[in-house]
Amino acid sequence: MTFEPEELDQSKADLAETLRTLRKRAGRTQIWLAQRVNMSQTKISNIEGGKITPNLVDVELILRALEAPPALVTRVTVLARTANTEWQDVWSQRRTGLEKKQNELAGFERSSTEFRYFLLSMVTGLLATPEYVRASLAGVPGDHSKAIEKKLERQAVLHDMTKRFTFILTEQAARWPYLQGSAMATQLDHLVSVSRLPNVHLGVISIGGHMPVAPLSTFTVYDARIATVETSTGAMVFRDHREVSAYLNEFAVYEGYASFGEKARERLSSWGSQYRS
Repeated sequence: MTFEPEELDQSKADLAETLRTLRKRAGRTQIWLAQRVNMSQTKISNIEGGKITPNLVDVELILRALEAPPALVTRVTVLARTANTEWQDVWSQRRTGLEKKQNELAGFERSSTEFRYFLLSMVTGLLATPEYVRASLAGVPGDHSKAIEKKLERQAVLHDMTKRFTFILTEQAARWPYLQGSAMATQLDHLVSVSRLPNVHLGVISIGGHMPVAPLSTFTVYDARIATVETSTGAMVFRDHREVSAYLNEFAVYEGYASFGEKARERLSSWGSQYRS
């Protein structure tokens, strides 16, 4: 499925209007529908008013209660999936300030307890040294001192023992020469240090052997609620449980190919030694 950014916002309004119209055509009240789908009347009102976006399960319950025909169920289900997707382009982020994005990520981190990061091409901010963080924003015009500060502040979440983190880095992500040699060695040493935190499970996938799957993107899954997928021009945010489940399943596949614990630390240290030499 492809998404045009302007269509994502419009689909939320279309979904709300479609569900409201279906209920009225069926001759049912919001109270009746709320009772049939085990939701509050307030939630039904907010869904129909576009104040909240229902997930796919909610939409399916409503369609079933209203006895919608199969063809309509298919169309509305597609609309619901689109409505549960958000596109964040890098140009909008730059206009509004990169620190706003950091605040959004901090919000995801406050509200979640289990995190899964698949890192395809570079180190994520939670694992980055200050020099790596600064380098990651060096090519973006403007003063990003506040964004850098917030990015580094977010790393404190790794020391919250009520939260669990699993990071999987490809060899490319760990070894890509984003910094000069000694600074890259320091970054790899930092990964080793973070991997020793009791609530952090850090693994690496080395190039070599046979791996009959090919990752396409860096992605993060927060609990089983939200998946974010990064591209060079922005990020997709998925909230539909089927989309999120697909990324959870993909993550589990890569987890099976990754090395963790001392084996991962040995590889990271070896790569760091190569940068020092």
